[in-house]
Amino acid sequence: MAIHARRDRHPVVHVAYEDAQAYAARAGKELPTEAECEFAARGGLEGAVFAWGDEQFPDRKAMANSWQGEFPWQNLKLDGFEGTSPVGSFPPNGYGLHDMTGNVWEWTCDFFTPSGLDQTENPCCGPRSPHVASPEETHVHGQHPEHIPRRVIKGGSHLCAPNYCLRYRPAARQGEAVDTSTSHIGFRCIVRTG
Repeated sequence: MAIHARRDRHPVVHVAYEDAQAYAARAGKELPTEAECEFAARGGLEGAVFAWGDEQFPDRKAMANSWQGEFPWQNLKLDGFEGTSPVGSFPPNGYGLHDMTGNVWEWTCDFFTPSGLDQTENPCCGPRSPHVASPEETHVHGQHPEHIPRRVIKGGSHLCAPNYCLRYRPAARQGEAVDTSTSHIGFRCIVRTG
């Protein structure tokens, strides 16, 4: 069986925030903060548009699993994938990390607020979003259901397209209701030292 057909190499998806957090705790790990995700995704390329540099397709080569074409009706699959791709299908970033952008969104431990981090501070250096300390502050009024807390997800997914959201960039962020589990949201665990 070809490696691209084996599901055991694909990221775990359909995981709500609480499930991701419980798995991480059981494994003796944690979910990263929004700032940690962005720092890791940049791979040392501070200020670059993408995790691999400023050009979307260097040498006409896809560097992450994203939607190519007009979302949602035309997927040209220039990266070779229609849905998720096996982990490690694309080159690692400058820190040796794979799939920090594209493929699947990843849960962070930070609560979401539409305004994001305080722009007077460097968002890569703060341990947590300074504006949001409780689930009540994450509610997006006018969107239903308003009472469900939201967490930040990072990295974009195979459904992100330049004509629609272009969120497979290190700086991109999205708020997601904590009870959501979809085919394009997963997670990764970290170990904090010292």
